[in-house]
Amino acid sequence: MAVRRVRNGSSFSIHTQGDLARLGFVLLFGLSWAASGCKKPEPPRPAPAKIHAITRELAAVAQSAVPNGTEIRVAFQVPDAKGGAVDELDIKLLSAGADSARRSQVAKIQQSLSAVATRHGLTQEPSESREGVLFFFLKSGVRTHAVHIRAGAKTSPYTSGTPGPSAAPRLAIILDDLGSDRAAAEAIFALPYPLTVSVLPNHAHSAEIASEAHRRGYQVMLHLPMQSIANETPEARELRPGMQATEVSGLVGEFLQNVPGVVGVNNHQGSEATADTELMDELMPVLRDRRLFYVDSRTTAATVAFDTARSFGVRSAFRNVPFLDDVAEVAAVHKQLELALRGAREKGEAISIGHPHPATIQALREFLPRAQANGVRLVFASDLVH
Repeated sequence: MAVRRVRNGSSFSIHTQGDLARLGFVLLFGLSWAASGCKKPEPPRPAPAKIHAITRELAAVAQSAVPNGTEIRVAFQVPDAKGGAVDELDIKLLSAGADSARRSQVAKIQQSLSAVATRHGLTQEPSESREGVLFFFLKSGVRTHAVHIRAGAKTSPYTSGTPGPSAAPRLAIILDDLGSDRAAAEAIFALPYPLTVSVLPNHAHSAEIASEAHRRGYQVMLHLPMQSIANETPEARELRPGMQATEVSGLVGEFLQNVPGVVGVNNHQGSEATADTELMDELMPVLRDRRLFYVDSRTTAATVAFDTARSFGVRSAFRNVPFLDDVAEVAAVHKQLELALRGAREKGEAISIGHPHPATIQALREFLPRAQANGVRLVFASDLVH
């Protein structure tokens, strides 16, 4: 029982032993609650898929900001010194030229990357590197991306861009025929690898898919419709032998307006068109003037497209391993991917082409981690054109 006394206008209480015990428990609970309430919770880490999408966008922007010969490497979920995991963007510049020119290049790259980061609400944290410039992007104080910009070895103007025998083999995978199926495009966008998508013009979702692919950091090509010898279903409009230069230029320009963000072109079908020297002579100056590269899909052994592109100074390459999905079954695509890896290891680099079939996408989802683990570097198509 408590007895209350009043002294000098102040009140105080005398409690029984039981009251004091209860009061002590209440005070202890209150102090514990206050202590726990003062500790700030760890900020949630953004979803990996969101981080990877930003990484691909950073890589795409860097690709457009760097000079020719720059090597860009992307790695996902690399452990960092703070015990977390970050996506890594490594940009290796050629060291030719004056230091002032190189500093200007680095500043331009940083400015382009910072614009992307700001758009996604990321902040920047500088760090130190003996080899160049190192900094991190953060979301709510949590590191999400590490960016390293450094100078590479000097190169001779007489050496080609072909990797030497000690370089890691490189494989570019182009996925053709996008434009109609939005769900198939989303399935490709869920694959966190540097894939190149080639979009057909004038389909229901052509512009939308191309814009989204570019935004997410995938490389976008125009899948240019061309006439075929076989009884394949033609596109409503396509390049055909006998077209005049103005017709070729006008049609390509129209297609490019429908497929935004294009950096290169490969042929859709085209077994007749790519074998026609006059038509290829009309096409290649158009691509050269628009600064687009060309990849010959090689739908016929009689193609002259690659040689014509080279003769007009168009950066170019060709598919040099079998198509991935002539048989659209997961097991069959796995076998073709094995052939693509073997081709990359034997030749130093390979370009493979597939299509957005469910079986192809599933096989890629299962197979691509193994490719990187086995030392084959996945790259964009632009990295293999010369």
